[in-house]
Amino acid sequence: MKVTRLTTYRLAPRWMFLKIDTDEGVSGWGEPVIEGRARSVEAAVHELSDCLVGQDPSRINDLWQTMYRSGFYRGGPILMSAIAGIDQALWDIKGKVLGVPVYQLLGGLVRDRMRMYSWVGGDRPAEVVAGIRKLQEAGFDTFKLNGCEKMGLVDSSRTVDAAVKVVAEIRETFGHSIEFGLDFHGRVAAPMAAVLIKELEPFRPLFIEEPVLAEQAEHYPRLAARTSIPLAAGERMFSRFDFKRVFAAGGISIAQPDLSHAGGITECHKIASMAEAYDIGLAPHCPLGPLALAASLHVDFVSRNAVLQEQSMGIHYNEGAELLDYVLNKDDFAFHDGHMLPPTKPGLGVIVNEELVIERSKSAPDWRNPVWRHEDGAIAEW
Repeated sequence: MKVTRLTTYRLAPRWMFLKIDTDEGVSGWGEPVIEGRARSVEAAVHELSDCLVGQDPSRINDLWQTMYRSGFYRGGPILMSAIAGIDQALWDIKGKVLGVPVYQLLGGLVRDRMRMYSWVGGDRPAEVVAGIRKLQEAGFDTFKLNGCEKMGLVDSSRTVDAAVKVVAEIRETFGHSIEFGLDFHGRVAAPMAAVLIKELEPFRPLFIEEPVLAEQAEHYPRLAARTSIPLAAGERMFSRFDFKRVFAAGGISIAQPDLSHAGGITECHKIASMAEAYDIGLAPHCPLGPLALAASLHVDFVSRNAVLQEQSMGIHYNEGAELLDYVLNKDDFAFHDGHMLPPTKPGLGVIVNEELVIERSKSAPDWRNPVWRHEDGAIAEW
C-alpha cells in the first residue's frame, strides 16, 4: 500500500480536516489545525506531503520521525499541528486495514469509560449558572470556565474581586454536586497569578489551567508550592521535548497536550507515558472537532493516568457547525452520564460525511480570536 494524495478541507467553525488516500482504496482522516492559523497549517501539511506520497502508510513511526527531523528546523505550533493531523490519519488507515480501533494497536483498554467535561461560556454569574444547568440536563457534572477576564500585569483588587465573585456564586448555587476547573487562559501574568489563586482556594476548583503562559513555565513550581489547587497546562506545548522540561521542574499536576497540536497520537501517547512517570494526570485539550476528539479518546483509553477529557459540544466558538455535524455515526459519540465509551469501529472510529465536508469547505470562514486591549491601549492576552 502506498500513500497517493493528501487533501485538506477548512471548515466552520474553526476546524480543518485532512484526508489521506492510498492506492488500495483505504483512506484515513485527521484534524490538523491551529485555531486562527488554519491556512498556515494547511500549507505545512502540503509541504510535508513530499515525505508521504509514495510511501507505505503503515510505517507510522518512520514517517513521523521523517516529518519531524528531515527539515532541520522543527517544533512549534504550525509544524507540529501539521504532523499531528497527518499522524491521526495514518493511524486511522492502519486501524481500518487491520479491522480494529486504534486503542487496540496501542495495547488495549485500561478503562471501560472516560469521564468528559464541558466548557461553560459567559463571564457574568447568571450566564455561567444557566450554562451549567443546561449541561447538567445532558448528564454532565464536570465543567470548565474562564477564571477571569483580561487582567493587567499588576491589577486592582476590584478586578480580583470580580473574578472571585463568579466562582463564589457557582459554588454557592451548586455546592459540591458539580466539579469545575478554572481556565486562566494565559491572561494572568506571574505577579497576579499567586494573588488570584490564593483568593480562589476556598472554593476548591478541580484545577487551574494555564495559571501563567507556557513561556513562563518557571513559575509553575513556585505557584504550586503556594497552593493546594492542582495546576494544569499543556495546550501550548507541542512536543515531548517541551513537556520534559516542565515535568522535570515540577509544579504541574495535570498535563493537557492537544492531539491536533502536539504531534498527534504517536507523540501524545509518549507524553502521556512521560507524565505517568512523574505521577502527573492526563487531560487532553480538545476544543476542536470530532477527529481531534476521537484521537484524544484513543490515547485516554490506553493511558492509566488519564483523568478527564475535554470536548466541544456547545462551546461558544462553535458558530456554523457543531461537534458532530460532519459525522455520520453520531450514536457512537453518545454521552453516558457524563462519560464516553470506547470507540468500536476500526481506526479512529469516525465515519466522516465527506459530501458535506466538501460542500461546506467551499465557503469556510477564516476564524480569528478576539484582540483585547487594556484601558491604556496596550495589547492584552486573550
